Amino acid sequence: MSQIPSRKITVIGAGYVGSTCAQLCAQKNLASEVVLVDVLEGRAQGIALDLNQSAAVEGFLTRVTGTTDPALTAESDVVIMTAGRPRKPGMSRSDLLEINGRIIADVAGSIRRLSPDAIVIVVTNPLDSMVTLMRHHTGFPARRVIGMAGVLDAARFAFFLAEATGTATADVDAMVLGAHGDSMVPMPRHCTINGVAAQDLLDADKLDELAHRTRHGGAEIVGLLKTGSAWYAPAAASVAMAEAILNDSRRMMPCACRLNGEFGFEGLYMGVPAILGSSGVERIVELSLTAEARALMQKTAGSVQADTQTMQDLGLM
Repeated sequence: MSQIPSRKITVIGAGYVGSTCAQLCAQKNLASEVVLVDVLEGRAQGIALDLNQSAAVEGFLTRVTGTTDPALTAESDVVIMTAGRPRKPGMSRSDLLEINGRIIADVAGSIRRLSPDAIVIVVTNPLDSMVTLMRHHTGFPARRVIGMAGVLDAARFAFFLAEATGTATADVDAMVLGAHGDSMVPMPRHCTINGVAAQDLLDADKLDELAHRTRHGGAEIVGLLKTGSAWYAPAAASVAMAEAILNDSRRMMPCACRLNGEFGFEGLYMGVPAILGSSGVERIVELSLTAEARALMQKTAGSVQADTQTMQDLGLM
């Protein structure tokens, strides 16, 4: 490859998720520059230097810049927001609402001033609440502010389905709707394995078991690690979304979008299938829902509405 597109990706937060995002963006040559930002002096700079030195081995052309200075993010095409406090064992995503909400509000102001045309992918938890807050403080059109988690949740469900059926994970297409958390709605009837319905390969009890494990997939990893939370799969999911947007791939991915009547909801961010392209969310795709799935969507919407009310009470909105 002799040249790569002259575009900029900013990754905010140089923790495990953010640094892995920067690595994947560089290795995929998604942009001429990846800017990695962190408040801790030296952290982003050190990671950037390490990544740049790996270019001779990996063969990528992207230049990674590490900084504490938001000014270096100016005119970014895509911003991936990963900064925030991770969960600890026993902590729910909603426990992080206030502290991460204040981080989001501060960062959103910088994005609005420095990269007014950017598309923002939010990874910070609690996801649906934080993407709601990001959109509120940037003032961007909803199609340009998107939450990552549906791609991650579907990937977890796909892995569990592949394990249970003894098939290749790459052959599994899984779908998960709703909020990123314990109220998410895995959709077994919309899952296939190389075109074969998952319901034809696994009985209802097994599918329910796998759906339950998917809902608690993040907590399972937190419990095993003891300190910190997942980073490889969240980073991979975020970069897959960025790639679809930057390359105008028009891939259908489940992600947190602001609903405008779709699925019967108005003004809420929730995980739904969406076509991603150069404008961000090109279109939301509605699925037929069973009465049970519709009831679960009402429940997950209630959790998002409750968090939104809490953010308003805290003065974050």
